[in-house]
Amino acid sequence: MLEVGKKPPAFTLKDQDNHPVRVRAFAGQWIVLYFYPKDDTPGCTIQACDFSERLAGFEALDAVVLGCSPDDAESHRRFIAKHRLTISLLSDPDHKVMTAYGAYGEKVLYGKRTVGVIRSTVLVDPDGKVAHHWKRARTKGHADLVRRRLEELRG
Repeated sequence: MLEVGKKPPAFTLKDQDNHPVRVRAFAGQWIVLYFYPKDDTPGCTIQACDFSERLAGFEALDAVVLGCSPDDAESHRRFIAKHRLTISLLSDPDHKVMTAYGAYGEKVLYGKRTVGVIRSTVLVDPDGKVAHHWKRARTKGHADLVRRRLEELRG
């Protein structure tokens, strides 16, 4: 379970180009790591487009934005091309990282209990510690909420 002020689990996942991305490689930067269920679905597209459209604002705050879903690199490349996304997308097909971050498990969807990806976001500070954790995130407006919280934390 993630705790504010504690280091989250380290990981290496492949990005949309099949390059390994090590979360520890971003030491000294803020990391916005958001988890989403599936490429090119309505809610996930809104969220990815919002983060992409606001990427310059995150970069100005010395933050990198990474999206993560179970989809493979090819799916990510199509999603990025179709919507002209500017963020990097990571693949976690076996849900190991998502599980470690509390982003995979039981949830209620349309009144039914199911197991799957839990839309959530983790903000990691430059020291590599959890600064904020949105255990459940909405799609529309979430990027702005994350940016405002990042601004507050940066002081």
